Amino acid sequence: MNQSIKRWEIKARISQEADAALDQFTPAMRQILYNRGIANAEDAKRFLDAQEPDNTDPFQLSDMEKAVDRLQAAIENGESIAIYGDYDADGVTASALMMQAFSAMDAQVQAYIPNRFDEGYGLNVEALDELKDRGVQVVVTVDCGIRALNEALHARAIGLDLIITDHHNPGADLPEAFALINPKKAGDGYPSKNLAGVGVAYKLATALSTRIGHADFDPESLLDFVALGTVADLVPLEGENRYLVRAGLQRLRYPQRQGLYSLMQLAGVIPTQMNASHIGFNLGPRLNAAGRLDSAMAAFELLTTNDVMTAGKLAQDLDNQNRERQKITRDMQERAEETAISDGEIPYLLFAAHESFNPGVVGLAASRLTERYYRPSIVGHHDIETTRASCRSIPEFDITAALDKCADLLVKYGGHAAAAGFTVSNDRLDEFLERMNAIAAEQLVGKDLRPVIFADAEVPMRVLTMDFLNQLERLQPTGYGNPEPVFITRGLRVENSRPVGRDGSHLKLSLSEGAMTLDAIAFRQGDWHASLPERIDVIYHFEKNEFRGSVSPQLNIRDIRPAE
Repeated sequence: MNQSIKRWEIKARISQEADAALDQFTPAMRQILYNRGIANAEDAKRFLDAQEPDNTDPFQLSDMEKAVDRLQAAIENGESIAIYGDYDADGVTASALMMQAFSAMDAQVQAYIPNRFDEGYGLNVEALDELKDRGVQVVVTVDCGIRALNEALHARAIGLDLIITDHHNPGADLPEAFALINPKKAGDGYPSKNLAGVGVAYKLATALSTRIGHADFDPESLLDFVALGTVADLVPLEGENRYLVRAGLQRLRYPQRQGLYSLMQLAGVIPTQMNASHIGFNLGPRLNAAGRLDSAMAAFELLTTNDVMTAGKLAQDLDNQNRERQKITRDMQERAEETAISDGEIPYLLFAAHESFNPGVVGLAASRLTERYYRPSIVGHHDIETTRASCRSIPEFDITAALDKCADLLVKYGGHAAAAGFTVSNDRLDEFLERMNAIAAEQLVGKDLRPVIFADAEVPMRVLTMDFLNQLERLQPTGYGNPEPVFITRGLRVENSRPVGRDGSHLKLSLSEGAMTLDAIAFRQGDWHASLPERIDVIYHFEKNEFRGSVSPQLNIRDIRPAE
């Protein structure tokens, strides 16, 4: 997709009252804060300092007391506890977190993470039977289980006490588990509703720690895991999540876990410079690669090992798997495009599935389709009897709400407004697609389906100083729910430009306004080089460029237009 067809919009114009209340900040920073719902100095301080909210007592979560009572009894009586996790980065970090917490409390504990290819997502009956045969008496799920109705009944039937911790949206009916901890559960009193799976696990660990204290265990030592899983799972970096991630990043900058240190080295991350972007683009994809191509237990072992040689080998394996995952994703995206857009017209809903599609990568391919065409996308893997698929969507279309309307056709499903997954019997697939296409057409017809880039403010180049960059650092961690600030500057003169990258797909520029000149990088926009006008308008992030020990300001350009 040619990026020049994107729409540019300024988010809002600051009110006079907020402008006056935030007068200790520069005009650009006042606008940025206002765009994030902050209109007075007290809220600004709380946000910029990423202060811990006042009401974070984990016992506000319904069923927490019941879960802690049962787990305390299990630990004191030497009962066997199993941690049952998901195979993505959120689930793996949550599993590692609970393993460390239980181990510190001298629990008899083991971890189980299902294999995506053999078992699929979430709880399954066979795994519960296996854990029962191993002598397990209590199963604690992390990042999964909220829709496991039949599996919860099976756990009860075979004598397993099932404690579900999850953060996904519940269905109309809840599983009949021993305890069910999820802030999104109807009537739950916990104020932070958008915790990641690892965040919910952390609340359980902190609650249990208040009952079973240990001189050598501080729950805050687990915050590096919380930061990793929270950022990788794309939950909003607001409120308590913002506090947890900033505190976790501070621990990641001085890593105490050999596996994480080895992974940082292979990913080219300098620990002391770690930020949320490094999790999202460097560490998270490598942790996810294990579960996408093979078993996520490799990522779990990396996070929990203290052995230097083991950590080095596991980190290298994950790095190799991530490179393979990137190639598979590119190939699958091309094939999915050919299927989903066969006649050249972009439908309201993109769908592609094939028996050769790797089930671990279908979500990434769907994400690429949505990013390229700005449509909800479904990419799936056909097997003999069923199709397992992942969905990605746009703000105009709640994909999980759409799946709710097709629940009678699905074997199972779950997710969020922007991302979901499901399994459907092949004999119901055509009916399912017909209904989903009708839902998409009804909701999207007549809408301007073009990607929008929202800018915080339009600024002249003279604002773009190192001092301003240092002010922007206080907005960290940025990511989903607290996006990195975006700016527009118009009429910049192109002093020079050149394509860069292995295939010349990126563009390196020097841009000036008056006597001031700044460097810029425009990723995946190398095609502009041959036709770049003398003056351009740009929409961009303002960032530090760290290269060979030196730091300089740079524009990271999202989109380019000829100057108006």
